[in-house]
Amino acid sequence: MECPSSTSSQGHHVNGKQSIDPPGPAIVKNGPRHRPLTPMRRCRGVLCLVVMLLTAFMMMVYLSPITTFLVRLFSVHYSRKSTCFLFGMWLALWPFLFEKVNKTKFIFSGESVPPKGRVLLFANHRTEVDWMYLWDFALRKGHLQCIKYMLKKSLMKLPVFNWSFHLIEFIPVERKWEIDEAIIRRRLSEFKNPRDPLWLAVFPEGTDYTEKKCIRSQEYAVEHGLPILKNVLLPKTKGFNCCLQELRSSIDAVYDITIAYKHRLPTFLDNVYGIDPSEVHVHINSIQVSDIPTSEDEVAAWLIERFRLKDELLSNYSKLGHFPNEGTEGELSTLKCLANFTAVVSATGILTYLTLFSSVWFKVFVAFSCVLLTVTTCYSIHLPQLIGSPEVSTRAKVA
Repeated sequence: MECPSSTSSQGHHVNGKQSIDPPGPAIVKNGPRHRPLTPMRRCRGVLCLVVMLLTAFMMMVYLSPITTFLVRLFSVHYSRKSTCFLFGMWLALWPFLFEKVNKTKFIFSGESVPPKGRVLLFANHRTEVDWMYLWDFALRKGHLQCIKYMLKKSLMKLPVFNWSFHLIEFIPVERKWEIDEAIIRRRLSEFKNPRDPLWLAVFPEGTDYTEKKCIRSQEYAVEHGLPILKNVLLPKTKGFNCCLQELRSSIDAVYDITIAYKHRLPTFLDNVYGIDPSEVHVHINSIQVSDIPTSEDEVAAWLIERFRLKDELLSNYSKLGHFPNEGTEGELSTLKCLANFTAVVSATGILTYLTLFSSVWFKVFVAFSCVLLTVTTCYSIHLPQLIGSPEVSTRAKVA
């Protein structure tokens, strides 16, 4: 973990040295499930997962050759716009599952931020599914379709999902800075067009929180005179600073997001089966880009201070059971969620029927699309704009 020194510190002092505090109770407490895992919930969860996978597969094999490959030859901007529109329709199925089917309560607090087209978001990493709950916030702001993540390169091995990660231009990283820096800078340099909406989400801790990781983070903090944090890990500052450097001139704001859960930390399958979480609390602070320092050392110190404030916020949450200034966002529209669900599932049903029971040429097209998606994903190929581009390239650009 690479964290530069900070002028602020907290924790107990013993013989002139800081001592390590135990991890925060809000983190280590994992109470009983909100709902029991009944056979009905298990069947419903499997059905939901099948629907999610089938809709994703059909939309990619039939529509991505047009939006991601053909349109891109004429316009990268409109290729991204059309691809992200379809991606947003599919992605909106998840907030529908969380809030309308599973009845998970989302409570937003902090600042009521206006919808902005180009934003850098950073959040704490409590569980394996924190990143999914950012979708509920982005959907309310009308920018679900343009959210992107940095993700572990190992996730690019997940079948079907790795196609979508590639098509939406997520940034895979090794979590080794000497390898990742060039990749991140090159990929971010492609996202500077202010016409392209962008919500780039990063988790500066670099990994999800566990008690063992917290103790190691605190030991590092003691050795380097940094804040002793109980509810979050010390952030890795280089990746965030790199994103800020590359995008500073083209983003509208930076959102500092803190996520907490009631009683139990959820897993992916908890979401699928609808047994947890009971409540997701999301606290949002909007920061003007001009208020963030420019030098690398100052950005590092600034980010560490933001995580110290997150730690305090989570400590207060564990005592009070809520974040301050709740109620900044309203409920999702059930009618809009149902309309989107109907459109996506109906289109999937039609495409599935054509694939299985219509002309053999539909099967040939699906096979061709699968091969195309596999090859472009495996070799990280993004086609260049050939027509109307300021710089016409004669070969594909390899990311």
